[in-house]
Amino acid sequence: MKLYLETKDYTVSGESFKLLHDPVLDMLVTEPQPENLGKYYESADYISHTDAKKSVVDKMYHTVKSFNLRSKLSLISSYADKDKTLLDVGAGTGDFLVAAKQEGWRITGIEPNEMARLKAGEKGVLLLDDLSAIPVDQKFEVITLWHVLEHLPDLDLQIAKLVGLLTETGTLVVAVPNFKSYDAKYYKEYWAAFDVPRHLWHFSQKSIGDIFGKYGMKLVRTKPMFFDAFYVALLSEKYKKGKQNFLRAFAIGLISNLLALRSKEYSSLIYVMERR
Repeated sequence: MKLYLETKDYTVSGESFKLLHDPVLDMLVTEPQPENLGKYYESADYISHTDAKKSVVDKMYHTVKSFNLRSKLSLISSYADKDKTLLDVGAGTGDFLVAAKQEGWRITGIEPNEMARLKAGEKGVLLLDDLSAIPVDQKFEVITLWHVLEHLPDLDLQIAKLVGLLTETGTLVVAVPNFKSYDAKYYKEYWAAFDVPRHLWHFSQKSIGDIFGKYGMKLVRTKPMFFDAFYVALLSEKYKKGKQNFLRAFAIGLISNLLALRSKEYSSLIYVMERR
């Protein structure tokens, strides 16, 4: 694999990492991949584990999050069977599962971070810490990973486990950043969605199809996440210039979305997959 670029952890450690390009799968791999990843999540700035609402960016995150919750529920409802069994992997502080439960879903969630599990518990959602805690005979109609796949070590092993947890007619929904988007190319090493080393893998549309295809899954739908371009651009501006520039971030996010109308290379994409 060849060096694609060098970047660093702007959230916690300040350490530098390389992104290596796999030409066969057309994806990037973070190098090195730390053995103790947990310490890289230990930050009040890691909002998906803390529910922080201190800064303007935090508040924007939660506003977009509320909109996305409705959009996510609408999406998975079109793949629901009568049992409405849902597994959310990387559930964070549980907001998606809270909303799904209110819509009649029978919910199960996985979240390895203890602080996030405690926050979810305060909302009435008890999360498991690992896929191994799920009974071997339990199956789910829908399994979701909202910006989680890029965090998972032992990628092939994890995907095999997830596919094994699906019913025969089950649906797997995966949302990940897209390093081939305009905003990724514009910000380069400052692109916030590289988020090394928490993001171990960086996917293209080709790589998603190829990786999951090995496990008998076929891609049936791709859906853009329009707001991600703006949020990621805002963080990227801070990483690049040391301060936030709302106007420039909005402009870059808008350009990225407009160009993606033709290229289909949005900042983040949702992939919906079913068994072949």
